[in-house]
Amino acid sequence: MVMEELFMKLARYELNGTIGYGIVDGNNIKTLDACPFTDFNETGDTVALEDVKLLAPTKPSKVLAVGLNYRSHLGDAPEPQNPEIFFKAPSCINNPGGDVVLPSGDDDVHAEGELVVIMKERTQKATPDEAAANILGVTCGNDVSARTWQSNDLQWWRAKASDTFGPMGPFIATDVDYGNLQLETRINDDVVQSQTTGDLIFPVPVIVSFISQAITLEPGDVVYTGTPGTTTALKAGDVVEVEIEGIGVLSNPIVA
Repeated sequence: MVMEELFMKLARYELNGTIGYGIVDGNNIKTLDACPFTDFNETGDTVALEDVKLLAPTKPSKVLAVGLNYRSHLGDAPEPQNPEIFFKAPSCINNPGGDVVLPSGDDDVHAEGELVVIMKERTQKATPDEAAANILGVTCGNDVSARTWQSNDLQWWRAKASDTFGPMGPFIATDVDYGNLQLETRINDDVVQSQTTGDLIFPVPVIVSFISQAITLEPGDVVYTGTPGTTTALKAGDVVEVEIEGIGVLSNPIVA
């Protein structure tokens, strides 16, 4: 694997009907000969960012998420003893700029800005240190949540995993200090969440290690790590932006 520098921003994109991967370099993308979850090299070619459609930076086999992972989000609930893990369906993954579609059966849908972990290596029964070594990088995510369904259904299969409920992107940032990044969620430019990932109850390596004791994580799999503070209901016409220091801005319009 060729890296010109330790820190990179990696993009997955579509151009003329072809999906590619590359290293973001200013307003351009240096194209790669393979996906970043395997060994890869730069091809020597570049494409302009403005000419491509950015895609969710991975197409995971599994999407896991953590609930109640910021003290500011606990309300009256006690602090959990272990990471509280749930599944989102891989089919919920949404691209940067993709429409989040409000369902007709739940009129209390909220945005949840989150740091998302993307795996590089197959990870099974790993220690926290081993888990950290197997992480490719992190990106921005929005764990869109339909609250009525979340409260009333036996499981959160549609509350958390309806189509379009997993926006992710725009880039994978490698070698950032994901334990101390500023996260901000905005709805129509109004800040509704602002906190540092240093306030996570369970840090990223502990989360990944805990999951790996029961479920093997594969390259490209993702983990949403939890949302801070209170969350805000969405309506058609809103635009949600999740910005995380060192990564970029994930923006998605809300539609009926």
